[in-house]
Amino acid sequence: MSTLTRQTFNEVMVPNYQPAAMIPVRGEGARFWDQQGHEYIDLAGGIAVNSLGHANPKLVAALTEQAGKLWHVSNVMTNEPALKLAKKLTQATFADRVFFCNSGAEANEAAFKLARLWGNKQAEGKNQIISFHNAFHGRTLFTVTVGGTPKYSQGFEPLPGNVTHLSFNDLAALEKAMSDKTCAVVMEPVQGEGGVTPATEEFVKGARDLCEKHNALLIFDEVQTGNGRCGHLFAYMGMGIVPDIMTTAKGLGGGFPIGAMLTTADLAETLAFGTHGSTYGGNALACAVAGAVFDEITGSEIMANVQARGDQLRAGLDAIGKRYGTFGASRGKGLLVGAPVSEAWKGRAKDIVNAGLAQGVWCLVAGPEVLRFAPPLNITEAEVAEGLKRLDAACAALCAQPKVANA
Repeated sequence: MSTLTRQTFNEVMVPNYQPAAMIPVRGEGARFWDQQGHEYIDLAGGIAVNSLGHANPKLVAALTEQAGKLWHVSNVMTNEPALKLAKKLTQATFADRVFFCNSGAEANEAAFKLARLWGNKQAEGKNQIISFHNAFHGRTLFTVTVGGTPKYSQGFEPLPGNVTHLSFNDLAALEKAMSDKTCAVVMEPVQGEGGVTPATEEFVKGARDLCEKHNALLIFDEVQTGNGRCGHLFAYMGMGIVPDIMTTAKGLGGGFPIGAMLTTADLAETLAFGTHGSTYGGNALACAVAGAVFDEITGSEIMANVQARGDQLRAGLDAIGKRYGTFGASRGKGLLVGAPVSEAWKGRAKDIVNAGLAQGVWCLVAGPEVLRFAPPLNITEAEVAEGLKRLDAACAALCAQPKVANA
């Protein structure tokens, strides 16, 4: 029996997280096992990170091969895995240039700095960034400021200035707020942390038109929605528009930390030598793994599986919600799915997650009112069915408790 427990965490780690009591030690595909050998269906995917599941053989092979060659050289040099990955990303997207970093927050930090630097070169005072309430763009001071959720920025004042927050999907409010002082509009195609809320087609296309009108940049934060998660390589590809800047991370490395900002050749010139950097950005190990992830996502039937399993998951969640009255109609795109809790279960999404954990299924919350599901893109039909079966048992157990039944 391991002596490393949740209590060990309390004794040695900064208390900014509240991890589950169980500790996973081994994973395979869409399943993992804890220290006691209990099995769990993983419908969380490391918060949309484990795009190909745990210990995927092709990713293990890519990492192992690269580990025997070259690990890290910093950005005073380049390396072949980084160049190969950059070529794959630019050939598959609108972008001409890539900046590599280590996380979604860093990718967004680079995007926001690029937008500000570009705007200030266009005209004096052209530095307003418009974002949306309930957005999430990372945990750096700049990214929590641009994100529209006060709880992530409270206490860290003073914050970077001239950031405007509007209601998501409110095109009239966006039109009113924009001017020639606006340098960028930043949005998630689907607000993940903010409740798994998709942007409407009208809103996205209207935002693109308004950016053209006011000579502003449209930035898509695809940290969570990208890399096949929503049924396209990147979500913008199914929305009828093209952003000026796009950020990605999470599923890009399939579990190995890596992030990227993508943009056009003209905009990339704004970040001239010395204006921005990342010591670990473009790390050979990370880029080798991400290259293998990219090949698997684009060269297989995974996109079709994302759509099919997403439909299966949403149908199953809707059936469970109706059966027990725990949550309402599901929403999302592909395998990024949210299920808002019902009025009777307000504030109790975490209770459902914990009950699921006790039954051997792991999902997430997106705020206190929404369950979030982001399983591996290659999860099987049988694994989704088993996960739903265990979640059904969790809801049944909760509803059997008198205090819940009378809520």
